[in-house]
Amino acid sequence: MVIVSIAIFYASVGFRHDDFYNRLKDKARNTAKLFLVVHEMDATLVNSIQNENPVKFHNEKMIILDSKNDTIYSTDANKEIELKKEILDQVRSGAKVEYIQDSYEVLGTLYLVGNDHYVVMAAATDPEGSIYLSKLKIILVIVCFLSLVLFFITGWLYSGRALKPISDMVKKVEEITITSLDLRIYEGNGTDEIGRLAKTFNNMLERLETAFAVQKVFIANASHELRTPLTSINGQLEVLMMKERSTLEYKNALGSVLDDIRSLIDLSNRLLLIARTSAEGPVNFNQKVRIDEILWQVREEMLRFNSNFQIHISIDPSLTDFDQMMVAGDESLLKVAISNVIDNACKYSEDHKVLVKLQYIENQIGIIFEDRGIGISHEDMSRIYEPFYRGKNALTHKGTGIGLPLVNQIIKNHNGHLKISSEIHVGTIVTLLFPIS
Repeated sequence: MVIVSIAIFYASVGFRHDDFYNRLKDKARNTAKLFLVVHEMDATLVNSIQNENPVKFHNEKMIILDSKNDTIYSTDANKEIELKKEILDQVRSGAKVEYIQDSYEVLGTLYLVGNDHYVVMAAATDPEGSIYLSKLKIILVIVCFLSLVLFFITGWLYSGRALKPISDMVKKVEEITITSLDLRIYEGNGTDEIGRLAKTFNNMLERLETAFAVQKVFIANASHELRTPLTSINGQLEVLMMKERSTLEYKNALGSVLDDIRSLIDLSNRLLLIARTSAEGPVNFNQKVRIDEILWQVREEMLRFNSNFQIHISIDPSLTDFDQMMVAGDESLLKVAISNVIDNACKYSEDHKVLVKLQYIENQIGIIFEDRGIGISHEDMSRIYEPFYRGKNALTHKGTGIGLPLVNQIIKNHNGHLKISSEIHVGTIVTLLFPIS
């Protein structure tokens, strides 16, 4: 508003200036025409005509000078207008001469009659224009001030209305705590910026609620799984301490306790691996390993402790270049992932047999594990990546339900993909896909 007001005022100043000098120039040329062209008219008659002219300026002064700068006509009886030689020379050169002398606005123009050059100097005051500009200045100041006040009040009201949804959102968010993650923010129409922000925040709350629920179940299951072997160890030791026993009884009891301790150590290691891999997230590994060598190493280690397992490895003949089998990753973590898949395949199969195929699939290196085990039901398929979750048909087999979630997290951290297809009493096919390094 301030800029617009200043622009209006200075535009009006320019308009008044141009209008005044244009009218003054027309009056000067008409006077010169009457005096110089119409020979019958003398100065007295010209003055009489000009006085009767309705277009008359305040304190109007007209001066006409010949080629020798001698005054041949003048209405400036008191010689108020100063005629400087440099100004007259500028007029004769054809330059536009406009200047202010005291309260007078002076115009100099050149008038030609045949070969004679006459200088016409016209001067006048413009009190109406000054009054007009003064009034315009006052009006603009008042309008600008009132507009700014109005804009402030209106902007305050409308900004309050515009920010009310955000204020409501802040109040609602302050009500949400760890025990009330089920609360949601009002989304409105869900299409404007506030609605989309509320929708995004609600989606985040849903993910947080799911994460906390999974964490709660994880802690409960972990506590249960840890408590079982600890309770067993405690019970066996208490029974053992109740009376004196033979060496054989002590050995048998300690062997059972040792098995429980091993189970406890294995469970703790798996829990630590899940925590580690979940915290790291996807990374770019600098170390490069050959996936075929890892398969043979895992097979050798698993057969050493499980002589009844049958692990058959086949490598696609198209994989003739070792570079095709290079994967960027952590060798120990990859061994853990592959050994878990093989262990599940053999453990849940009556023949304890698994077929492992190493293939080149869609510009990726793929490891396919096939078994003829108990399979996974469609209902359980959606929850197999939840820690400690076990299918109904797997409860009769020894296990903790940590293997697949751990495998899934390790594969994700290696920028790979895990695919599982299964059918009850038919078998399961697990595919691990890795980008080739």
